[in-house]
Amino acid sequence: MKYPCRQHLPIVFLVLAMSLTVTLQAQGIDVSKFQGTINWQKVAKSKKVKFVYIRATEGTSIKDPKYKANVDSARNYKIYVGSYHVYSSKTTAYQQFANFKSVVSKKKQDLIPVLDIEGHHSGRLDMARVNKLLELMEKEYGAKPMIYTSEKVYREHFAGKRYRAYHIFIANYHGTPTVRYTLWQHSTTGRISGIKGDVDLDKFHKKHSLYDILMPKHRKKQAPAADSTAKKCDSTKRDSTKAPATK
Repeated sequence: MKYPCRQHLPIVFLVLAMSLTVTLQAQGIDVSKFQGTINWQKVAKSKKVKFVYIRATEGTSIKDPKYKANVDSARNYKIYVGSYHVYSSKTTAYQQFANFKSVVSKKKQDLIPVLDIEGHHSGRLDMARVNKLLELMEKEYGAKPMIYTSEKVYREHFAGKRYRAYHIFIANYHGTPTVRYTLWQHSTTGRISGIKGDVDLDKFHKKHSLYDILMPKHRKKQAPAADSTAKKCDSTKRDSTKAPATK
């Protein structure tokens, strides 16, 4: 197949931009065993969900019994998948990381991992432990984890410069977050076809998109056609300048 030349570039980029926009404006959910058995085929058909964060582990020993089935089924139906670990103040970073790593396969992650720090940790977080856990997760999965928490915990512990490089996932069910965030868990009572009962609903800040939380391997693949097309057309342009003009 020949690469489009310059006169076709506007159309090519328009098509690419339209298809990419649909993906990047995606909305998502986060789930755990509490959603029971999910019919991922129906979830996918609803076209309301483009990504999901799935609970993998909590603390040192808790493993979500629905995790593997949820990951495999969601990915089978082309839904972007990420995994989260619920932080515990009772065990070390190394113990918690070992639990997470034992369950979460790097090969099956489409989205960067999430460290879930619930609101009840307000005022009493061991930040050395938190920082070590973030470090271990980043080293293993090749991307800085996103930090999920409440606005109060964010202000107390994560508003400093040290955490500016981390994406923030804020839980706020009463209005738009007033702190920096990439992803906003805006409801715990969402309804999605294929899921019985309530489910958490998540959406992006207007300055962010799905691209921002993709694992590095997927970020590289997100718009390869546009990159390769531009390079090919640039090469063609350079070559044509060397050729004699024709009339």
